[in-house]
Amino acid sequence: MSSPEIASLSWGQMKVQGSTKTYKDCKVWPGGSRAWDWRETGTERERERAAEGQRKEETQNPKQAPGSELSAQSLTCSSHPGAPHSPGVQPADVEEVVKKGVQTLVIGRGMSEALKVPPSTVEYLEKQGIDVRVLQTEQAVKEYNALAARGIRVGGVFHSTC
Repeated sequence: MSSPEIASLSWGQMKVQGSTKTYKDCKVWPGGSRAWDWRETGTERERERAAEGQRKEETQNPKQAPGSELSAQSLTCSSHPGAPHSPGVQPADVEEVVKKGVQTLVIGRGMSEALKVPPSTVEYLEKQGIDVRVLQTEQAVKEYNALAARGIRVGGVFHSTC
């Protein structure tokens, strides 16, 4: 079974060959695809920690230059209100695709590369013997499609907004 081509990508929309659905974010593997919610493994709880860190920093260093404040909102994306992109793509996010027997896994971090990919995820994939490529989403889609066209068993997880 071959990896389906990603037929189109634009901000907030992805279409995968063989599927009638339009995805916002998606997982793709040889023979299939599905919608992916990168928050299903806990990538949204950092906002509260960052805001707490900001409050501590402001108390310790009250004289900051105007506009240098780190707000909880600045860690989020307008497409995902209130949801920061850290800690990011977790091993649990890629496990489903790994189980499909991929040789290479491409991770699209978003159009502005806002979605993080911690070292633990890359290490997990490498321990599975999988070649991993972490790229800006437009570049990730090009890389994924090129690998799929060469007949490589490639999978991917793609974030199509920020």
